[in-house]
Amino acid sequence: MDTPSLDFASLGLRGDLLSTLTSLGYEEPTPIQAASIPLLIAGNDMLGQAATGTGKTAAFALPILERLEPGERGKEPGALVLVPTRELALQVSQAFHSYGRAIGVRLVAIYGGAPARQQIEALRRGVDVVIATPGRALDLCNRGSLRLGNVRTVVLDEADEMLEMGFIEDIETILAMTPAARQTVLFSATMPKRIDKLASKHLRHPERVAIAAPASQSNDVPRVRQAAFVVKRFDKPAAVMRILDAEDPTAAIIFCRTRGEVDDLAQALSARGYQAEALHGGLTQDQRDRVMGRLRSRATDLLVATDVAARGLDVDHLSHVVNYDLPSSPEIYVHRIGRVGRAGREGVALSLVEPRERRMLSAIEKLIGTNIPIEKVPSIADVRTLRLERTREAIEELLDDPEQQARLEAYQDVVAELLDERDPETALLAAFALVHAGTGGDIEDDDRELSAPLDNGTRPAKEGKGAKRGDGPKGAGPAAGKTRLWISVGRKAGVTPGDIVGAITGEAGIKGKDVGPVKVQEFFTLVDVPEAKARKIVKALNHCTIRGRKAKVKLDQG
Repeated sequence: MDTPSLDFASLGLRGDLLSTLTSLGYEEPTPIQAASIPLLIAGNDMLGQAATGTGKTAAFALPILERLEPGERGKEPGALVLVPTRELALQVSQAFHSYGRAIGVRLVAIYGGAPARQQIEALRRGVDVVIATPGRALDLCNRGSLRLGNVRTVVLDEADEMLEMGFIEDIETILAMTPAARQTVLFSATMPKRIDKLASKHLRHPERVAIAAPASQSNDVPRVRQAAFVVKRFDKPAAVMRILDAEDPTAAIIFCRTRGEVDDLAQALSARGYQAEALHGGLTQDQRDRVMGRLRSRATDLLVATDVAARGLDVDHLSHVVNYDLPSSPEIYVHRIGRVGRAGREGVALSLVEPRERRMLSAIEKLIGTNIPIEKVPSIADVRTLRLERTREAIEELLDDPEQQARLEAYQDVVAELLDERDPETALLAAFALVHAGTGGDIEDDDRELSAPLDNGTRPAKEGKGAKRGDGPKGAGPAAGKTRLWISVGRKAGVTPGDIVGAITGEAGIKGKDVGPVKVQEFFTLVDVPEAKARKIVKALNHCTIRGRKAKVKLDQG
């Protein structure tokens, strides 16, 4: 379906939602949003075909929020969104929260693998929207905790995936508990006969919207080396540092999803010794100009940015683009990596892919018309070897450069004197060590293997030098020489890993590279620190505040 170019204001959304979309950096609707939003606001049932990454979450979330009654709303949900996986439930819940914050939307994500008590408590307090996996939704319906008698809209998101996973009976049972007069919306990437059968049974005269996958744009993708690293979310900071250590970019842009993530990663990279700058919508124009000036003058190696902030950015000497977070659509991926490999120069595009993101990776590959090879995150041994090789190459370049010979001759007398007094091989080793230290030297880090498999149908990573795996806090135990601390503040207090690292480095005088991994839980945080300095850190942090909260810190016993 061809959709004319529109803005969100023309789709029938009210002012408070439009203001929120503007603050989030949304400028114009995607084709699936432009086609779906007016239909759903009007109350139509709809059968939509759209691939992952086309913006379909906003296509159904915004109409649901638009139709929420202002003022006091009842305790039972008015909308139910069924999704196949816990991860998608959390993603959709986060999207609803972002879009609906100005209208105070009440929502809860319901999924298995987590205690039901908190989910039941949220339902008891009252919610507007429930985002749920079918199994847990049916369980809470049977307990009487989830009541669907007032549901006005039901969305079946990624319906083909839910049918593939065997949820059809649960879905049928849940739909039977909702009012017959409800609005029903079904989204699916594919349209097998089972989807048509489900739609014909439960949708009333549905509008059909099909957004064709974009034609392959492989010619638009610059000739760059592309690779992906499958990494658990908690391991991404450590993984991106190893990758950068191994790649040694001339200059790179690292794309993150949120402002907070940009700030946290830029701080962590700076603590590692990189010249890293943050660029996001929270900066003033003067601050943005200063950051870009430092990047263009090569005073900064790395720019950590959001997509919105990086619009229009063009820097000649960029060698790498790193997708710390995969973009929200395949087209944005093509736009991101188009910043390197221009005018015949070589470029590199690297992506950190979470195990659950296999469908987005496939969508990107389909758009660019080629597979993106999956590689293993370099081990610490790999990084050390590469750094030593780079030091050797730097020395050989100096020796082979005729223009440098005169400069070297200026040191001839002092070197000759040194060689008379010292063993030549030992003197050369010492000189090499000094040069190596000047180029960054060796790194101190635990050598956990960070690569993970893709969920459902993994492609094996290319083999590399690995080490014994450990998942950090609440996975394997701390690395050798480290111990684990328990801190009494967590996500509920707005704490981020950057807050914890900043508190430890600021209050206890510990280097940032010696702190971590950090695992922020709902009500507490776990962090690994050098065993020899643990008691000093405990003492220092017990006298400070983190995010305005006085923290209690102790050695973790768990």
